[in-house]
Amino acid sequence: MKYRTENELAHFNFQDAHISELIAMNGYFHAILDDVTILPENSCNRDIREMRANELSLKIPDGAITSFIKEGYKVFDADGNLKTLYEDEIVSATDYYDLLKSMTDCYLYAIEKKENSYFFSIDAEESTYLLQVDGTTDIEEWERFLNK
Repeated sequence: MKYRTENELAHFNFQDAHISELIAMNGYFHAILDDVTILPENSCNRDIREMRANELSLKIPDGAITSFIKEGYKVFDADGNLKTLYEDEIVSATDYYDLLKSMTDCYLYAIEKKENSYFFSIDAEESTYLLQVDGTTDIEEWERFLNK
């Protein structure tokens, strides 16, 4: 890859980024994302404006999934009365691989880092998920800058 940053997650905007691939195995987390916004503060961005990248590789070399939650929701009738309440569901560790694989062609709401945890808010086809990956380092690599 031509461009590489380390621990600059805050210098990207992942809202509405397209997920091409999510992989988690043997203490390693890797995501391939399209339509990622590269902010002007990014150390590789020589333009003083927002740019974007396709096929951005986000790696968390020491990443381990610590929580995967299918977020609950509420259903209301036309009068605004609560009809049904669906609680959050914790995804079993045995289902991580298949669920990550099924998230190809889904979208992100955001990726945030708090201390040594990365939080991925994912918009899947019929549900939203909150994925927590613990790790200390994030590496972003991409081939070229694209106009936004």
